[in-house]
Amino acid sequence: MSKKVISVLVAAILALTFVMAGCSSNSGTKKTTDNSSVNDTQKVEPVTIEFWHTFSDTEDKILNEQIIPDFEQKYPNIKVKATRMPYDGLKQQVISAVAGNATPDVMRMDIIWVPEFAKLGALQPVDNLEGFDAIKEKAFKGPMETNYFNGHYYGIPQDTNTKIAIYNKTLLQQAGLTEPPKTFDELVAAAEKIKGKDRWGIAISGTGPWGIAPYFLSLGGKVTDDKYTKATGYLNSPESVAALQKLIDLYNEKLIGPCILGGQPDTWGGMKGNNYLMIDDGPWFYSIQGDAAKQSTVPALFPQGPGGSISVVGGEDLVLFKTTKHPKEAWIFMQYMFSETPQKLLAQQAGLIPTNMDVANSSDVSGDPIISLYVQQLKTAWPRTPSPNWGKIDETLGQAFEKVFRGKATPQQALDEAAKQIDEFLQNN
Repeated sequence: MSKKVISVLVAAILALTFVMAGCSSNSGTKKTTDNSSVNDTQKVEPVTIEFWHTFSDTEDKILNEQIIPDFEQKYPNIKVKATRMPYDGLKQQVISAVAGNATPDVMRMDIIWVPEFAKLGALQPVDNLEGFDAIKEKAFKGPMETNYFNGHYYGIPQDTNTKIAIYNKTLLQQAGLTEPPKTFDELVAAAEKIKGKDRWGIAISGTGPWGIAPYFLSLGGKVTDDKYTKATGYLNSPESVAALQKLIDLYNEKLIGPCILGGQPDTWGGMKGNNYLMIDDGPWFYSIQGDAAKQSTVPALFPQGPGGSISVVGGEDLVLFKTTKHPKEAWIFMQYMFSETPQKLLAQQAGLIPTNMDVANSSDVSGDPIISLYVQQLKTAWPRTPSPNWGKIDETLGQAFEKVFRGKATPQQALDEAAKQIDEFLQNN
């Protein structure tokens, strides 16, 4: 073969090689930021996780317009489908979803439901997941404990609330005080000074635990041991009997108002009407009542008794359902919701108290003197016995306290009976 023919063949082969290389470089393979090659035909579509919640109108707007966009920008491979659920009938709806394997991936759940759904086997424990220990360390103890059941944590606290003491400014001045009482004895002394027709020192919203627990616990009462396994020896202890007897004495002396048994005026009406020196309530009192309440009342921590200054925990937790097909991505979303951005947005724009202590104590949040009091009160707030039988425990406690206030049982009799019943509920967790 002549040199001329060989040269032509070599040139043709080289040309063909360059053409093929050019075709290959345009075949859909591209360089990623980490210098690895990903073929377009093999690109993974973003995972979508479903999130059920009961946020209010304002909170829902913050979630959809600010929080979720921020999350999806940080984690572009995860999309969030958020569904706002009506609270009425929601518990039964979730039970049905569990039975039909139709649960969401993540849910913002009422704190008192978590142990119950954990017992049903509907929730995944999260205390073995990476990042949980850091969350537990940063979370308020009371809200964190609402996720505890049978040796494990089945969720993390999303937002929380508690109650503080709220004083009528006019009656406080009439009692000769320039600042709220710091101890229970000081409160009783002030109540005696303003007592009169249609005027009482203390307004307790009811005999149920949400209403009476801050007073009962601050006066030294207990409901169970620290591990929530037993009521006998705690609920009916000498300290608990003395705490309840103290409250009965104050009621009989007309220092506690009639609203504890459903009478009038109620707490808000009595505060407006100068009927009550002190009521207690959550942060919604000020968000609903507005500037008028801020001008006519003085917020403060619960007055300290033998048991300390104790309030009660409310709020919602984030839980991970066992049926999720995307546990990794769902857990990433849960951790994000505990982080600074969403916690701060919901605190500043909707008044929700953060469960992340770093955020709660930041100047952006704690700079509000009223929110700062709620944050401080949370440090000693009671988490309401985390148990799948909490509904029964709640009812038992309420009935026991009511019997005593209606004169149908002594404190010792009522608490002995209630402790025995609650022991059975706790043993059947």
